[in-house]
Order: sequence, then C-alpha cells, then structure tokens
Amino acid sequence: MSYQVIARKYRPQRFSDVVGQEHVTTTLANAIRQGRIAHGYLFCGPRGTGKTTLARIFAKALNCTGGPSAEFDDADPRVKEITEGRSLDVLEIDGASNNGVDQVRELRDTAKFAPASGKYKIYIIDEVHMLSAAAFNALLKTLEEPPPHVKFLFATTDPEKVLPTILSRCQRFDLRRIPAALIVKHLAWIAAQEKVSIDADALSAIARGADGGMRDAESTLDQLISFCGDRIVESDVLSMFGLAARAQLLELVDALLVGDIPGALRLLDALTSSGKDLGRLLADLLNHLRNLLIFAVSGGDTGLLSAGESELAALARQARLVDADALTRMMEVLSAAEGRQREVASKRIFMEVTLLKAMQAREAISLDAVLKQLKALRDEPSAAGSRISGQAPRTTSSTPPAALSRPEVAVTTAMASPKAMPQPAPAAPTPVPIPAAPVPAEPSRAPQVAVGPASPMPAEGPVRSGLPTPPAPPDLSPRIPDGEQNADSVWHALLERLPSTETLLRSSLRQCRVDGWSRGVLSIVHPPDAYLDTPRNVAAIQATLQAVTGQAASLRFVVSEALASPAPVLSGRAQGGDPTPAPREAPGAGGKSSDPKVADGKPKPAAPILIDKEEFLNDPLIRQALEVFKGRILEVRAPAEGS
Repeated sequence: MSYQVIARKYRPQRFSDVVGQEHVTTTLANAIRQGRIAHGYLFCGPRGTGKTTLARIFAKALNCTGGPSAEFDDADPRVKEITEGRSLDVLEIDGASNNGVDQVRELRDTAKFAPASGKYKIYIIDEVHMLSAAAFNALLKTLEEPPPHVKFLFATTDPEKVLPTILSRCQRFDLRRIPAALIVKHLAWIAAQEKVSIDADALSAIARGADGGMRDAESTLDQLISFCGDRIVESDVLSMFGLAARAQLLELVDALLVGDIPGALRLLDALTSSGKDLGRLLADLLNHLRNLLIFAVSGGDTGLLSAGESELAALARQARLVDADALTRMMEVLSAAEGRQREVASKRIFMEVTLLKAMQAREAISLDAVLKQLKALRDEPSAAGSRISGQAPRTTSSTPPAALSRPEVAVTTAMASPKAMPQPAPAAPTPVPIPAAPVPAEPSRAPQVAVGPASPMPAEGPVRSGLPTPPAPPDLSPRIPDGEQNADSVWHALLERLPSTETLLRSSLRQCRVDGWSRGVLSIVHPPDAYLDTPRNVAAIQATLQAVTGQAASLRFVVSEALASPAPVLSGRAQGGDPTPAPREAPGAGGKSSDPKVADGKPKPAAPILIDKEEFLNDPLIRQALEVFKGRILEVRAPAEGS
C-alpha cells in the first residue's frame, strides 16, 4: 500500500472529528435532525481550516443509508464511496480549472437527472470564487430554484470575490483560524499514533508557524518526522520555520519594555545572523504584546489568552514593567510596520528602526495628557487666588476693557514648524506718563488677588505663593534708595524699566494704577479683563521690581470696574503733542456733557489715531511674530472705538 501523508491519513471523517469549528458542525447537525436542509451552502475561511472536509462530511450525512443522519456509520457502503471519491451522486469540481460558462452549462444540464443511488445529487465546488462572471450568471437560476434532489456545497478562501447574487442564495458559514492550543493537542495525539516523541515547545512552535491552519501544521509534522525521525525538539522546528525561540522572543520583549536599546539591537543581530524570518518575528512580537495587553487590562484573566504555562509566567512578570497606554502605543508602531515590511528593500534596517520607534513610543506622552497639563498650568493662578481670598479672582463685566495702544495687524502665515523666538536686543525704555484713573468709591469691597513669592505674609493682606521663580533682575540702572521708595516712584520705575520685549505687559499696566507700596507688596488696581496674574507677567513684574527696589517683591491685584470704561484718545505721540489725555468734566446742569466726544447729547466720532508705520514695524514683538509664523504685514490699522 502506498504511503499516505498525515494530512490525508488523519483527515476528519465525522462532525465530531473536526477541530475548532464547533459553531459550524453543531449547526449542520441540528439542521439534519430538524429536516431544515437548504439547497445551497457556502463555506468560507483561511486555508487548512476544514472547508472541503466539512462539505464531504455533510454529503455523507445527506446520502448515507437511511439518511439524512448526522450520526452515520463509517462502514456504510454509500459513506465509503464518498470517502474514497467514487460516488456517482457526489461530484467534486475544481472551480479554478472549470471556471468557464460552458462547464457550468453542462453542470446545469446534468442536474435535472435523478441521483443514482443516494437521496441527493450533491455538487461540491471548491474555490468557487474562481468562476467567471458569466459562469456565475449561468448558475444563478439553477442555484435559486434547483430540483428538489440537488444540493450545492461551495468552498472558498475569498468570499469577497463571489457575486452578491450567489451569496444571497446560500447559507454562509465562516470558518475560524484554529487556536494554537487545539492544534497542539491534536498534533500530540497524531504523534502518539505515529509513535513519535516530540517536545511541548516543539509543538507550540509548529502551532505558531501554522498560523491557525491545521493542514499546515500536519504537513509540518510530517516533514519533521522525515527529517528528525522519532525524536523532535524545538530547535528542529525553529530551523525549519525560521522562527525565534520563545526564550529569545521574551528576552527581546523585556529589552523593549525597559528601553534597553543596545540589548535589543544585539538580540536582533543574533536573530538575523541565524537566518530568522524577520516578518515572522514582527508578527510574534505583536502577538505577544497583544497577550500582554489583554493580560494587563483584564487583571490577569488567562481565559482570554492562548498561551502556555511558561508564557503566562512571563506575562505576569512583564505586566509590572509597563502600563496599558504604553503597550497600545508600541503596538501601533509595530502594526504600522507589519503592513510596510513587505515593501522595504532592507528588512534588517527597517526592523531596527521599528524597534527604536517602539521604545520611543513607550516613553511618549499622549496629546490628551499634554493638554491636561497645559490647562492645569493655565488655571493655576486663578485657582490659587480663589483658594486664598475665598472669592473669584476676577469679576465678569459687560463693559469692554480699556483700548490698548497697540494697533491691529493683519498677517498671512505659511504652514511651517515654529522656530524658537529670537531674543531682540534690549531697547532703551521711554518714560511714559501714566494717565490718572478714577478711584473706586469703596476700594475695600473690591475682590483682591494676592501674588507673591513664598515668604511671610505682609500685614496689608494675603500674599499668594507657589508661582515660578522670577528670573534674575536686569541690571539697567541703580535702584531707588530705601528712603525714596513710595508708590509713585516704584510704579513709574516699574513702567520705565520693564524689558523692551514686554510691550504688551507695559501696555496693560498703563491701564492700571498703583494703590500702594508697603513692606515689599505692590498693590495694583486693574480692569476686570487685564489678565495680569499669569505666571509670565507676574515673573516679569517681580524681576523688574527686584531691580528697582533691591528686594523680593510681592503683588496684590485689586479688580476695579471703574477702570473698564474706554480709555481716552491719545494723540500726543502720534501727533507730536502732549501725551497726557484731556481731563473729563462732569455733565453740567443742562444735562450736556463737556466730553469732547459728546456734543448736544450725541456722540461724536473720535479723532483717528495716527500710527508711525516705521516705529510699528520696528516693534520687537511684531518682528518676533513675523519670524515665528513666517508671515508678512498686509495692513496696519488703528483699533476700533471701544475695542
């Protein structure tokens, strides 16, 4: 008797012999018991998972003596005929070689004849997706309304290529890849039947290489028996498949999880030098990280994993080295590389870069985490002020803040990565008189926010601490002597000696007024929307105050609704006159206002603000904005009234 390969010798002959496809075998057996047998069936799935085998077993159950019966007798003559492929009523057709319309027309013409001995005439068409469109169309009518004695059983590895009109006329069964644990168990049983000794690690390696296909696993076992004889070890399987040993794979994963770049590269070099398949290595890495992620997020539920005892111990150890977010980022890198590795010329270089990216992804911070940290830093000043004073750090007001003196700029930008801002050379500060601001009627009722370094609180009120350390004070000019320090002198010196880069801060301070200077605490009254208490502004003001007074200063911010009115029009610098704004007078007895903006009870349009374009273009912040955003100035215009 000629030799028969293991894949054919141990081919399942009954529903109970099929491994890993219980959802299909149970459905077919119940359909036979209940008499609910359809006229067309389609078996889909990867190679070697049992599509054609299930079609043959189903044909046996339909045409067995006394059938249909799910529990047929293997010694039944009709069953033997189907098993040996000599039954006249069960016709197996290869769709790849009989894919023309003429062959389908011949099949359609013979289908009308009654079966020779069985109850049904059964057509098994393998690789049905290879049929041409004309052949499918020729089969449509017969498949939709076949004679009562005809059954069609189709098998395909690519159901997407089957016409939807064919799919809608069949009951579809999707076969799954067989789990590695079931393949190992079945191969161990075959090895015992063949009287071959094989290690458990070798069986696991065969199952990994088979990738869910039982026929591939049986063919590999057959080849290993021919190569090794009656004793098979893991190294024999690894050399045949080009796989990495389980210990090497775990060692490489350990290096990735702890960020050991030299160790990972040395392991990859050893695997490459020994001829391992880097594509299979990448797939094994992904599968192991998937098991590790499931193990971590499920709290160690081993029922969701297909792993042996040694691998479960390794998963428990490695789960303590990394969190789920880092594992997800690493798997994203490896998954993207798996789709590209077939296209690259040098797989080794590509694999080295992929491992480096995976280790970098482990240390990366997600964008959501960065945004949360930035939001926390942004909200810190106002939150801290609320905790100290027990009130909201600012009060909302419908009155617009005072208009800033900086004109608006229309800038076009190009999409480019921003560069670090260049530090412009400090310009000599120009003293600017501070316009007088009305004093609130009851300043003690205004909400206060104290800002300052971690130092004992002054007697005047609470001082907030915990802000960033101010930078070193600039050495611009001698400080104010202690005996000459008062609120006005310190305030004017602060405005004069602010760095030239703090143009916006200086403009905001011009809308404020000083409320007092005592024991190192400067009180500033500001409009509701001045936003002076940001960490950057506080650090700049404190650094300048330290240079002016020679001591570490604290800040107290007092919100004043009275400062929220529009600022008067300044014409001195633009028109060469006195920069001091014209004083406002209260309305007279006649109800008419003496404000130059109001005449006869009706507002007059404000005089336009003239802008020195050359001075505007030389502004340090404008130059920085153009450099950072790669833009150019299209138009310079004055701010709108009340903006």
